[in-house]
Amino acid sequence: MKGFSLGKAFVPVVASIALIYLLIPIVHVIVFSFNDAGRNNILWRGFTLDNWQNPCGAPQVCTAFGNSILVGVVATVIATVLGTMIALALVRYRFKFRSTISLLLFTPMATPEVVLGAGLAAQFLLAGVEKGLGTIILAHTMFCISYVVVAVKARVASLNPAIEEAGRDLYASPGQVFWRITLPMLMPGIIGAALLSFALSFDDFIITNFNSGTATTFPKFIYVSALKGVPAQANVLASIVFFGALALVIIVQMVNINKQKRLQRQ
Repeated sequence: MKGFSLGKAFVPVVASIALIYLLIPIVHVIVFSFNDAGRNNILWRGFTLDNWQNPCGAPQVCTAFGNSILVGVVATVIATVLGTMIALALVRYRFKFRSTISLLLFTPMATPEVVLGAGLAAQFLLAGVEKGLGTIILAHTMFCISYVVVAVKARVASLNPAIEEAGRDLYASPGQVFWRITLPMLMPGIIGAALLSFALSFDDFIITNFNSGTATTFPKFIYVSALKGVPAQANVLASIVFFGALALVIIVQMVNINKQKRLQRQ
């Protein structure tokens, strides 16, 4: 065929296949949230809206989901605050062992989760700490801090010091410079790091399984239920999370587009 190029068609075709492959599990989750499952949710038995009308119908599903939300929010807040302060200290200040600390911060990111989870479980056991939601939050905070530091550190390094210096020249106190100039400029990086931390915490299973004790989170609930088929109500909650994240991305993109249009008009 005239004008047809195998090289030009290869990339779009492969990209389309990869996209379809990635979306198939998501589509399966959404579709089977409407399944009239009964005792298992492996085979399609018919369409129903009962699962969406009663998403807490399966035993412990909403408890596990609520635990994941709680752990994710608390771990994200702690990790974001501590990680932001560490990132500012590493970029703005010179102190002893600074390079060593920067290197060690990558250790939780580079360590396999099974090793990290087993190590934390051993430490909690030696310390005599009872496993539960508290140990899960401590474990998640530990590995989330590394991601926050990396993300915020890059943002701090990209700031123009002249802007902060201009604030000082206008007789602003150090606190006013931080809250009115530095923090607003860091906020996109901080928000991105917080969202990443929450996603990692909410999704984690391996470290959670080692350090949860009798507490159940949403990934742990799904793992235990997988043998007989994940309850349709779990699919409902997973679909809600997916659509919520999708809506958040769309809203952020629309806000950015509106900002760009306003700047162009000005």
